Amino acid sequence: MRVNPAIGLAVPEILLPRTGTNLEKWAVVACDQYTSEPEYWERVAAFVGDAPSALNLIFPEVYLDAPNPEGRIARIRDSMQALVTGHFFEAAEGFVYVERTTGTGNRKGLLACLDLEAYDYRKGARSLIRATEGTILERIPPRVKIRDGAPIEIPHIMVLVDDPGDSVLGPLGRLKDAQTPLYDFELMMGAGRLAGYRVPSGPLEEGVLDALAALANPGAFASKYDLAPGTPVLLYAMGDGNHSLATAKTIWDKTKAAADPAAVWNSPLRFALVEIVNLHDRALVFEPIHRVLFDVAPGRNLVEEAHAFFGGHCRYSQSRSPFLMREEVDGQAGRPHRIGVVTAGGCGILDVVAEGSQLPVGTLQVFLDAFLKSGGARGIDYVHGTEALEALGQKPGNVGFHLPATPKNGLFKTVIVDGALPRKTFSMGEAWEKRFYLEARRLI
Repeated sequence: MRVNPAIGLAVPEILLPRTGTNLEKWAVVACDQYTSEPEYWERVAAFVGDAPSALNLIFPEVYLDAPNPEGRIARIRDSMQALVTGHFFEAAEGFVYVERTTGTGNRKGLLACLDLEAYDYRKGARSLIRATEGTILERIPPRVKIRDGAPIEIPHIMVLVDDPGDSVLGPLGRLKDAQTPLYDFELMMGAGRLAGYRVPSGPLEEGVLDALAALANPGAFASKYDLAPGTPVLLYAMGDGNHSLATAKTIWDKTKAAADPAAVWNSPLRFALVEIVNLHDRALVFEPIHRVLFDVAPGRNLVEEAHAFFGGHCRYSQSRSPFLMREEVDGQAGRPHRIGVVTAGGCGILDVVAEGSQLPVGTLQVFLDAFLKSGGARGIDYVHGTEALEALGQKPGNVGFHLPATPKNGLFKTVIVDGALPRKTFSMGEAWEKRFYLEARRLI
């Protein structure tokens, strides 16, 4: 593996399912999607049947609270080992340029390895690779159980670069006309099409490295964001899969601590396979992540408690329809922060004028954290899409919260200056547009 520490990157060896595999049944959406919709995962299992599938290598989060999680993890590990010992995978060295059709266009990406030495998910990090949202530390240990000692990784991580000139990925578009794709197929459940092309060593690979180095130039970086000279460079900002990357980092740090660093410095565990996407890709749309509270405790009045929590700087008004509620929430600018509310009795808008977070999602999350801590509801979930939100919010005892989308162009400057955003602030597309598990990489 060719490593470039200055830009926190390595050229990987990708493992792909052997020729003849039904890739539509193999590739499965990210495990942290459809977390309140077990019926989606049941349809996936029925579609896959007995065919080889990444479904057998992941732990869909919808099942995290199901009985016997250790048994599921053991089956995942056994499935990985069987594929490796059965020579199921074929190796392809080099970057892989990918194109994914979604509801908003043709999204481009680059499969590469990030150097975990350059990543820090902690609050206030000033590393080359940073989290864009708060990391929930409790979500790391279950993932560690799956990855620690596993023979392969199969990631759904997407990482952003702020490249308005499209210097990194733009030149790779010519590969479509120059070579046969490594894969090109329809994804399951109507999730679009995915194609991948190997980036050969030579001018195209060198162009990728040079373009990333230019984005990481300290002087150019400071000038681009109007920062003081010497401000630590942020080259890669997490888009999706931060907890998976944090898991890889946790295991790498443990590996270093238990051995002579020189002996493990080139270990595969030092790196994690990700897809790099340009923040300015026209097909990359930031969607909001809504909230749903489940089983609000009897006798608790959420609106009254919000009014008290925000010191009276809060007002609730009923909406005539969900459409009008969404229109007002999505069209807001500045303060007050407008948050849509969906219940079995109808919908409305919570206006909050109290100072605090710069974003409505931050304003809401602070209140929800306190409400849950006081026993106000059984639990919370983070939901993609208005249909799922309204279906869940309208169930008796539940409350859904509709949030506006976060503008994407200011993401890097916000993270550089203010640090990570509140957790679950934005989603890169709808649930079905997320990265599908397809490529793997050896870890041992």
